[in-house]
Amino acid sequence: MRGTSTLSIMASIGVVALASVGSAGAQTAPGDTTFFVTSVGSGKGADLGGLDGADRHCETLAEAAGIRGKMWRAYLSTQGATAVNARDRIGRGPWQNAKGAVIAKDVADLHGPGNNLTKQTALTEKGEMVKGRGDQPNQHDILTGSQPDGTAFAGNQDMTCGNWTKSGAEGAAMTGHHDRMGLDESPPAKSWNSSHATRGGCSQDALRGTGGAGLFYCFAAN
Repeated sequence: MRGTSTLSIMASIGVVALASVGSAGAQTAPGDTTFFVTSVGSGKGADLGGLDGADRHCETLAEAAGIRGKMWRAYLSTQGATAVNARDRIGRGPWQNAKGAVIAKDVADLHGPGNNLTKQTALTEKGEMVKGRGDQPNQHDILTGSQPDGTAFAGNQDMTCGNWTKSGAEGAAMTGHHDRMGLDESPPAKSWNSSHATRGGCSQDALRGTGGAGLFYCFAAN
């Protein structure tokens, strides 16, 4: 009887061990992540150090989360004589989050009606959800500086906080709602990349005032 009990216990341990291995194997490895929302901003409002600084922020967060070997690009447009379109910076796709959910299969899909970018899928590099409308504090305003099709704004109206170098009372930046929710059911209110501009400047306090935290989207461009 004693031997039988011992064998039963060992068998049970073996089953648990195999189940654990199977469960671990089903999880997405950090290195498979090709899209995330930054878990934190620069700390200086919309001053991200320009596009280069924003890209470095993506890379730093990705490496800290164990996501290595990728060229990261911030989904941000710039304006002026050397305007850059956010859609042209992020590679060809497809992109998936830290849980393995595909956000979009290519650039056209990302900017079309069928993309899979929602509060549940627009996760941080750590695989965590970003607070949205109805949460405290609301942080659904994601910096993009972009029009709905992912292109830069023309004209002199600042939509990029001085191409991501301002953190004071001047300037504004276009934001999108990662949770696809707003004050009404209009297309801008539900837009992930072009909902409304910040108000009151480009400081951290100004971003908080409209429901943001200086977060932005990062895509693996290779």
